[in-house]
Amino acid sequence: MTFLQSLFAGLAASARKPRPPLYTPEERVRRDATYWTFVQGILAPIQFFVFLGSLVCVLRFLASGEGLVAANHSVVAKTLVLYTIMVTGCIWEKVVFGRFLFAPAFFWEDVFSMLVLALHTAYLVAMLNGSLSDRELMYLALAAYAAYVINAGQFILKLRAARLDRDALQGLATAAGTSSAVARATA
Repeated sequence: MTFLQSLFAGLAASARKPRPPLYTPEERVRRDATYWTFVQGILAPIQFFVFLGSLVCVLRFLASGEGLVAANHSVVAKTLVLYTIMVTGCIWEKVVFGRFLFAPAFFWEDVFSMLVLALHTAYLVAMLNGSLSDRELMYLALAAYAAYVINAGQFILKLRAARLDRDALQGLATAAGTSSAVARATA
C-alpha cells in the first residue's frame, strides 16, 4: 500500500468514527444563555465586511500603486476588529467552557487564531517602524488575510457541527417522544 493510499484509508476510517458532540448539555445551556454569544454573532460578520473592504484597498494598491493610506487604514481597522473579536471570544470561551483559550472543542481554531493575530500584529509593527516597503507590507496583509479566511472557515465548520448536533438531539427527542407515545398507546 502506498503512502497516499494508507493516508486516504486512515482519513476514511476516521471519517466513519462518530465524533463527540461539540458541547455538553451544560455547555450548550451556558452558550445559549450568555450575552457573549450574541456579541460574537454580531462581530463576526462585521469583521468579514471590514476584511472585504480592506482586501479591495490592498489589492487596489498592489495593482495600481494608488491608495496606500486607505489600504493602511483599512488593515489597521481590520486588525482592531480582530482584536475585539478575539478578546470577546476569549470571554465567551471562559463562560461556556471554563477557560479563556484552547478549550478542547475549539483547540485548533484557537491555535490558528494565534497565527492570525501574529500576522496582523506583525503588520502593525512593520507599518509603525517602517521595516518593510509598502508592497511588502501589503503582501504581509494578504498573508494575514489568507490565514484569517482559513480560520473563519474553521469556525464556520464548527457552527455547522453545532447545528448538526442540535438537529441530532432534536431527532432523538422526537424519536423518544414517538416511541413513548407508541408504548403508551399499545399498553
